[in-house]
Amino acid sequence: MIRVQVPATTANLGPGFDCLGMALELHNIIEVLPLAHGVAIEVSGEGAAEIARDERNIVFQAAQRVFQQVGFIPGGIKIRLINQIPVARGLGSSTAAIVGGIIAANIISGGHLTIREMLPLAASLEGHPDNVAPAFLGGIVVSLMADGEVKYLKITPPAGLKVVAAVPDFALPTRTARDLLPQQISFQDAAFNVGRVALLVAALHQGDLSLLNTAMEDRMHQFFRSTLIPGMRKVVAAAKLAGARGVTLSGAGPTVVAFADSNFDLIARVMGDTFRESNVKVKVMILKPGTVGARALEVR
Repeated sequence: MIRVQVPATTANLGPGFDCLGMALELHNIIEVLPLAHGVAIEVSGEGAAEIARDERNIVFQAAQRVFQQVGFIPGGIKIRLINQIPVARGLGSSTAAIVGGIIAANIISGGHLTIREMLPLAASLEGHPDNVAPAFLGGIVVSLMADGEVKYLKITPPAGLKVVAAVPDFALPTRTARDLLPQQISFQDAAFNVGRVALLVAALHQGDLSLLNTAMEDRMHQFFRSTLIPGMRKVVAAAKLAGARGVTLSGAGPTVVAFADSNFDLIARVMGDTFRESNVKVKVMILKPGTVGARALEVR
């Protein structure tokens, strides 16, 4: 039996659309056991009522991709999921399933694939590497697909940084949120984002949190996606007034995350209260950046 722990992730970080992500200390556990025949899937925790328990399951599909790539054919498979990451909320639940399935299947089939080989496989299933790279590697990761592989650079999260995550009680599938985005943006908006993402990477690398308010501004995706998230703009403004260094949509949303180095409880309370004023039920978590990526906890 293989037991893999995978962290949640927050992606984009404002202007870093599809290329920036950070691991968080919130985890899913994926257990995989070869069987003589058949498919058995158990789910507990977040999303237990929503997650497929047949061959549509994302962990199963990810594992099958590995088995096909390395030429390993198990008779059957048992999968057990113990989930802490909210499903379809912008915190990398599908990424955790993909990464956990790939790592477990790789171990079961003999460990033939390296991380550099597993990364593009995961990115092809997820659609882009901004979540899968920090899920594998931990920390903050700049990543992109080029020449058939994931090019990446890992940054250690600044000391004292925490993430306040306000998680609305409704799902926002990534495909739905992506369909809202325009096919083209103006030259001015592109230049705006290029400058911000460059500043953001430099600020995170040097640990200068004072720059995050400006560096996490965005004109590519958040405005369009905010139309599906009641109260989002008010939540962003309230979190900044409460002392957040920078505030952004997490991935495709609907979760809003505030980066902070103080006033954590105040920021959490204000974000929750502001969402509730817009009649949005919400759960608020104060999370540390995850410096360690996915890892096998047990192999037997």
